[in-house]
Amino acid sequence: MSDGETTSNSGDGQRKVFVKTYGCQMNVYDSQRMADALARDGFVETDAPDNADMVLLNTCHIREKAAEKVYSEIGRLRQLRDRRRKGGADMMIGVAGCVAQAEGREMIARAPAVDFVIGPTTYHRLPDVVARARGGEKVVETEFAVEDKFEHLPRQQARRVQRRGVAAFLTVQEGCDKFCTFCVVPYTRGAEVSRPVAQIVEEARRLVGAGVREITLLGQNVNAWHGEGADGRSWGLGELLHELAGIEGLARLRYTTSHPRDMDDALIAAHRDLDVLMPYLHLPVQAGSDRVLKAMNRRHTADDYRRLVDRIRAARPDIALSGDFIVGFPGETDDDFEDTMRLVRDVTYAQAFSFKYSPRPATPGADMAGHVDEQVKSERLARLQALLAEQQAGFMQQLVGKEVSVLLEKPGREPGQLVGRSPFLQPVICDETVGKIGDIATVRIGRASANSLISEPMQRRRHAA
Repeated sequence: MSDGETTSNSGDGQRKVFVKTYGCQMNVYDSQRMADALARDGFVETDAPDNADMVLLNTCHIREKAAEKVYSEIGRLRQLRDRRRKGGADMMIGVAGCVAQAEGREMIARAPAVDFVIGPTTYHRLPDVVARARGGEKVVETEFAVEDKFEHLPRQQARRVQRRGVAAFLTVQEGCDKFCTFCVVPYTRGAEVSRPVAQIVEEARRLVGAGVREITLLGQNVNAWHGEGADGRSWGLGELLHELAGIEGLARLRYTTSHPRDMDDALIAAHRDLDVLMPYLHLPVQAGSDRVLKAMNRRHTADDYRRLVDRIRAARPDIALSGDFIVGFPGETDDDFEDTMRLVRDVTYAQAFSFKYSPRPATPGADMAGHVDEQVKSERLARLQALLAEQQAGFMQQLVGKEVSVLLEKPGREPGQLVGRSPFLQPVICDETVGKIGDIATVRIGRASANSLISEPMQRRRHAA
């Protein structure tokens, strides 16, 4: 859910909240948990801001001009609130997430229409913040929390989980200690923190009990997770995946986003040994030039990454790789860029995300010499994206004529269609006769489009009820 939406509307007489989510999967999870916290305070979700008593913007600071986009949205909401007030209603405006954390009190000064600002480590305090704001206080809650926010959040109610679908996110790790020179996350999300095993397993069991079939574990550096186990030891992500794989009814596991430096032997072995762990891995490299990687403070070389990919593919030959790439980092030469193109050709990706470098305030990269001309960055990005699109199309095409298992997630756009996900995370459009939402059906792929697979009609063949 990007630049997104909430899920349900409420009956008359209930306070309504509209949550707009920007950015990553962790923000989607955070939005859901903030909605859970507000539900305990009497709010129900609505799918439009026009009839909302509160609008909450859950922001992301990764994209270019992220703060300016938020301020523009606040301006539109102020106008909407003015119209509601003329009709005798009112609307609170709150800003959460990474832009809120970065801007803090400056946001209240620049946008007086905002009633409260709350950072991503303190959203368990949201009901109290809302109560203070309702009393007339302009609240800024952006100090990094000392307490564990997950311990203070309400349990997810089964009916709310069911409305969100059969695939769910579960945050297990937050923050980052890597300090890549292009990235604001260490400053907006804080230091790396891992949730304990018991807390994660309990939440996973509740999700599965409510009908969730697939769980994606989330973290800024999810494979840096080291949580306390029942035996008092610090477990790694490989051990956690083995523990979660034993939950009855859980059909699929995924995790994102990973750092190459945190892919240890136990985690690679989990890809070999666990059928429930899907053969898909998002493993950002960012660049193929050692000189640029050093300037980014990535602390791995291009050949380190190549060797790691070889080890992962030796453990799980059918794995689909995804990655992130930044072009035009300060000082990047034509030769540096060609190194990136060479790495992409060597590795081959099922899908990838690629961007032009844009400076983020307070990051070391913003103050580096040698910023690359915008036209040069655009030309490089176009070349890289053409190569990545060619590789993605090739991966999709090789599945045509093969049978794949599909977790059926929702109705399709056309009558008689269902849409699900392949083990490799692609959307698959199926005939409704293959099963019902929540089933894992085996289908034969008839053709591939740019971004999805289309199955042949076939007799229903379920792997799991």
